Amino acid sequence: MIRTTFKITKMDCPSEENLIRMKLNEIPGIKKLEFDIPNRKLSVYHENDSDPIENSIAELNLGGEKIASEPTEITDFKEEKSQRKLLWIVLYINFGFFIIEMFTGIISRSMGLVADSLDMLADSFVYGLSIYAVGGSLIKKKKVARIAGYFQIFLAGLGFAEVLRRFFGHEEMPDFRTMIIISVLALIANAVCLLLLQRSKSDEPHMQASMIFTSNDIIINLGVITAGVLVYFLNSGIPDLIIGTIVFAIVIKGALTILKLGK
Repeated sequence: MIRTTFKITKMDCPSEENLIRMKLNEIPGIKKLEFDIPNRKLSVYHENDSDPIENSIAELNLGGEKIASEPTEITDFKEEKSQRKLLWIVLYINFGFFIIEMFTGIISRSMGLVADSLDMLADSFVYGLSIYAVGGSLIKKKKVARIAGYFQIFLAGLGFAEVLRRFFGHEEMPDFRTMIIISVLALIANAVCLLLLQRSKSDEPHMQASMIFTSNDIIINLGVITAGVLVYFLNSGIPDLIIGTIVFAIVIKGALTILKLGK
């Protein structure tokens, strides 16, 4: 068994991790991928020559560079069932709040809540692809990635159009109470997800990356809460449109990354 380590400068979230997983899934002889996203490193445990791996990583244009290759005696590559269970729980929570925030965002006329719901949906796709990467054919994985990416871009595009309509046309005042209450609930949900991930006490890079991912969601929740407070004090819907635009942009960026998985 050989362990080859790569420095990947543009790998900073689970989306890039999934992109790499699906790309390297085409190469026989790979036994395990070990990601260290905070330090931008990837360790590949494989049996054959490392050149195909190095070439595939280079094709992704993520700034990949091989820094070491050495024999290893590690042979235990079993998937941790507890980690998979935690990822499923996080996925269910995110998808549940996608439905809740989309519904309440529409009835409360809040673009911030609608945008945050799409961010929750994006998270669900990423966690789902992470779990799905363990099994299933490569063709199915790529098909799911393409559908997920285009669906997110379509919804975010509709969101941008609605933001422009409200900004240049009739400004509909959102219900700041609903904005704040639902965002607080979403904040609590993401905090629970983060607590569950932290309680796993896992040093696995993938779980560490999931914690970072959930922490970013908490920041977005705080942004929507702040927008709701500003809507109340300024008696204007502009803060809601601003936070909605920012989150829609984040969703599209994530969708474009997911689309790379389907190539």
